[in-house]
Amino acid sequence: MLEEVISEQESVLIFTQFTEIGENLHKYLKQKLNYNSYYLHGRTTRKKREQMITEFQAPETPPSIFVLSLKAGGVGITLTKVNHVFHFDRWWNPAVEDQATDRAFRIGQHKNVFVHKFIALGTLEERIDQMIEDKKTIANSIVGSDESWLSKLDNDSFKALIALNREEVME
Repeated sequence: MLEEVISEQESVLIFTQFTEIGENLHKYLKQKLNYNSYYLHGRTTRKKREQMITEFQAPETPPSIFVLSLKAGGVGITLTKVNHVFHFDRWWNPAVEDQATDRAFRIGQHKNVFVHKFIALGTLEERIDQMIEDKKTIANSIVGSDESWLSKLDNDSFKALIALNREEVME
């Protein structure tokens, strides 16, 4: 899959929750496949982190693969050069994965972004995937996935929803 993406002159994010896997992936991509590759993890210095992000995002940088620790690279950065996100191994919390994926879905993104999740049948990853899907189903049944519930409120209910609670403010 990576060969195909790189041959199309596209860049990639690969998220993993395990440092050892991230290190080995980065080493393999750089040394064996000769891909332009970066690796961001929890021990990466702030200076090195900013340098890698700037270089990766630069228009003159060739198509690249950015391997990121899910925790260290999953929040607070914008990586709109990519249009492929790979979740190499799954995390228990779907919100953590979604937050990581959102590194590519930022203001300034003009490309379609494809998200790939690796799930081997009969393994822990398959069970984690099923658990994630179950959590999403429960969350959607409670919260919903859109704001259509707002349109079902009558005027008095809507006013009550947005009104300032004077008793709370006065205390």
